[in-house]
Amino acid sequence: MIKSLLIANRGEIACRIIRTARDMGIRTVAVYSDADATALHVRRADDAVHIGPSPARESYLVGEKIIAAARATGAEAIHPGYGFLSENAEFAQSVIDAGLIWVGPNPASITAMGLKDAAKKLMAEAGVPVTPGYMGENQDPAFLAERAAEIGYPVLIKAVAGGGGKGMRKVDDAADFVEALASCQREASSSFGNAHVLIEKYIQRPRHIEVQVFGDKHGNIVHLFERDCSLQRRHQKVIEEAPAPGMDEATREQLCAAAVRAAKAVDYVGAGTIEFIADASDGLRADRIWFMEMNTRLQVEHPVTEEITGVDLVEWQLRVASGEALPKRQDELAINGWAMEVRLYAENPATGFLPSIGSLDHLAFPEELRIDTGVEEGGEVSPFYDPMIAKLIAWGQNRNAASAELRNGIDGTEVWPVKTNAGFLGRLLDLPEFASGDVDTGLIAREVDTLVTPPEPETDELLEAAALLCASPGQSPVSAALGFRLNAPSRAEARILDDSGATHDVVFSEVDEDHPTADVLAFVSGFARRYVLAQPRGSGLGAVGDGAILSPMPGRIIAVDVTAGQSVAKGQKLLTLEAMKMEHSLTAPFDGVVAELNAEAGMQVQVEALLARIEASAES
Repeated sequence: MIKSLLIANRGEIACRIIRTARDMGIRTVAVYSDADATALHVRRADDAVHIGPSPARESYLVGEKIIAAARATGAEAIHPGYGFLSENAEFAQSVIDAGLIWVGPNPASITAMGLKDAAKKLMAEAGVPVTPGYMGENQDPAFLAERAAEIGYPVLIKAVAGGGGKGMRKVDDAADFVEALASCQREASSSFGNAHVLIEKYIQRPRHIEVQVFGDKHGNIVHLFERDCSLQRRHQKVIEEAPAPGMDEATREQLCAAAVRAAKAVDYVGAGTIEFIADASDGLRADRIWFMEMNTRLQVEHPVTEEITGVDLVEWQLRVASGEALPKRQDELAINGWAMEVRLYAENPATGFLPSIGSLDHLAFPEELRIDTGVEEGGEVSPFYDPMIAKLIAWGQNRNAASAELRNGIDGTEVWPVKTNAGFLGRLLDLPEFASGDVDTGLIAREVDTLVTPPEPETDELLEAAALLCASPGQSPVSAALGFRLNAPSRAEARILDDSGATHDVVFSEVDEDHPTADVLAFVSGFARRYVLAQPRGSGLGAVGDGAILSPMPGRIIAVDVTAGQSVAKGQKLLTLEAMKMEHSLTAPFDGVVAELNAEAGMQVQVEALLARIEASAES
């Protein structure tokens, strides 16, 4: 058995590998860039080596640095995780040439499956059904246009060296083919250094189904059943589940047998995934499921297979790399229950899924789910790498049970101030089409508007937020989350502001608790909101405390209406902040004097920046 292991990766997958290696008594070595100096995977490993600047091309993608780190720390083996160098045959060979153990398939297998056109030819020869299309060497635009016409529109142009949706275009009409081809080739050349493309028949109601395969160095190959990864956005997987809904035993047997034939065709060793495309217009039928590509590595979605089979796939990888036979035969593997996984990303669905980077000041996950993550509260979402925060994985006796468990878990997930797709994921699970298993790769695109719009705050949410913000003063202000009971008899009014820029006038029960708050975080069905006190009214609660006027959110000062030392009356406008494409007036909380003024027109300010301070007059 391997005694020491270097993980040539970062974040969630590095932490995942470390967990299993530690359970097996294997010493672990992490590598890290400048941006990851204090990352979770670095602190969890037994040893760690700095390998360069933050950009991946200067650190995680430099094979020589990784091999040097293994030698310097005495690591016997290198596990590439997924992404980065995991499917780089040259790197795999250099690891082997350095006298180290490569935890992955043979470089020849990676090469054989690395180009989509060559892989499809190989699969066809092995008796694996492939999607109708053209996979030849002739890249002349006129010739390719003729082949597209023969295949029949719509067609899909795909870069032979592509992945992640890059170098891929759907073409509905012959008149658009040449322009789409040129665009696809430019993107392919830029992203992969290879402009060659193939042409496939576009499947109108496609489902993405993949089979987990595993081989050892003794010629044994098994499958661990299928996963459904049809719920995608721009060709990126969003929800994965195992087994696939609507898959009968006869179809499963044929599909998994084809996957094993595919793996045997390249003498496969280690963990791999055979990806298929299915035409779901008439249910799942074996004669309408075709080979798409093979991923010669562990997949992001491997936990759902682990959950239904009881197998630790990373443990299998390490045992196989050490020369052991597969721990189980095919007849010893069976499906138990149902599992689902969602990828929680630091992104804002309401702004076109733009990445949201920054500090994870508040991070909480539900205890009932399996959480695979590479970050923790107080950590950072870096602009240099994939913005995935965690994978949330649920298991149940059946699909409905797994879905309900996952939905509850999303409701219990709390992240702030980084924006996430949690609410979007919850809405997706709520769709009737998902509940019935009637999914395809176009479902998200068809429903995206209803999936990304945050719900309007409920009355109870506003009441609790206002009451917390206006609690009787006593301790220094702290943040708070919603969830207490309102039972005080007195009444009060307040104007509160949420992070979208919306103001809410609230009449509520005054809470006589000695816990004043500067802000309130509300997490409802996966959506997050922050409330601050914009303008207290009515009962004269001392919620503004020492008269500090803080910026309720990041923005730009567009007007300042007072000067330092000026007398002001309660409710008088002090300045105007532009944020969230809206203007917000900040007013005096009571009669007094502008004792401090730190704002001027044109200034950019951060959330909670002290803009002014009002000193109460003797009369107030």
